[in-house]
Parts: sequence; C-alpha cells; structure tokens
Amino acid sequence: MPNERLRAVMESGGWTYATLAEATDVDPKSVERWANLGRTPRRVTALKAAEALGEDVHALWPALRQARAARAVSPELVALYDQRADLPASTFIELFSHASERIDVLVYAAVFLHEAYPRLNDLLRERAAEGCRVRIALGDADNENVQQRGKEERFGHGIESRCRLALMHYRPLLDVPGVELRTHGTTLYNSLYRADDQMLVNAHVWGMNAYGAPVWHLRRHGNGGMFDSYAESFTAVWETARPVEG
Repeated sequence: MPNERLRAVMESGGWTYATLAEATDVDPKSVERWANLGRTPRRVTALKAAEALGEDVHALWPALRQARAARAVSPELVALYDQRADLPASTFIELFSHASERIDVLVYAAVFLHEAYPRLNDLLRERAAEGCRVRIALGDADNENVQQRGKEERFGHGIESRCRLALMHYRPLLDVPGVELRTHGTTLYNSLYRADDQMLVNAHVWGMNAYGAPVWHLRRHGNGGMFDSYAESFTAVWETARPVEG
C-alpha cells in the first residue's frame, strides 16, 4: 500500500526519489519503496528523512512508534556513527554554521577542526557577531588528568602537545565579544559539540583516541532527555574551568 502522506509531502515540496535519497544517504530505489510500497525505513534513516522534509517522523511512519517502544530508542537520537573518523569535518562545521543562540565545545583538543577547516575562527567570529554565545573548553596540558588520558591512549605527551596546539588555534578569539575560552582538567567521558538544540557527542573509549570512538547526533526533544544530560555536564565542567588569559 502506498504511503500517501509521504508522497504528498514530497510532491508539495518538490522532492524526488533522488533528492530525498541524497539527503538520507540511501539508494533512490529505497525511497521509491517507501513511497509506493509503504515500506518503513530504519529509524535513523526515517529521522533524517523527516528532518529533511520538515515533518514529524511518526506522522510519516506510524509504525515507528511501536518500533521505538520495542527497541527503547531515544526520540532525540538523529544518527549514530561507529567512529568519529566516519564524519567529515564539514558535519561539525555545518552544525556550527546554523547556530543562532549558542555554540558549546568541550574537548581535550580536537585540533582536527582547525586542520580541516582553517576558517573556523572566522566562522565563530561571525556567529558571535550575530549574537551567538560561543564557549570553548579545552584540556589543560599541565593537568594530571589530561596527561593520564595520554598514557591511556598510549600516545604519551602527544595529548599535551595537542592541547597546547588547540589553545594556540583559539587564542586569536580571546578579545572577540561573545566568545569565551577556558581550560579544564576534567576526566572527560565524552567530547561535546553543541549548536543550539543539536549536539554531536563523541564517546571516549579507554585506550582509544577519540577519532576511533562512536559519535551520536542528538536533537533536543523536551526536558530531561539525553540532550539535557550532556548539556548539564558541559555546564558543570565549564563552571570549574579557568578562563584563558591574554
């Protein structure tokens, strides 16, 4: 049986099988099956499609309500990636580019962002100039918790040098209104990249560099969910972090 609602939404929005397939990283034939045969995509794919179409995922695919209950999948989960290396830096940049209220970053170093996108500071300046609050928390290279992380990764002093390099990258932003830069000595369980009500959470795995650990993409969905838990953890670390002096 055709999915009449999906077909109507696609038609009114000028979507084709090919364009929706590109937006959801699937084959156009899969989209054709959703529309014409009433097939229900995997939840992660359905969430991507609903986001692209600007529709409620359960209105497009009511069967997902039962599937979500059976699998206990959070409604805030947009996507799950096996490792950070699977995500191009453009995923992070795109997230920041659309922020209007806040950008929060909690990492040890994450120098891959500046290396892959040299205009990152310019982007953050632009966001701040538009009224977006930008907060960056980097690892303190001299802190024993940060140094212990390097030992666990079997990377030695590498993490310390990355923290110093990250600080060097962000220092030009110290005098920019709306941008705050701090260093922390927290034992991080996750690196956080927040833009308004979306967040990329890079899990930390003992003995593994963050680029090899999973990432989940969250979108806030009401109070008290996963998103708020991570947002509160950012706040807790931020309050203990030290402002970087010029």
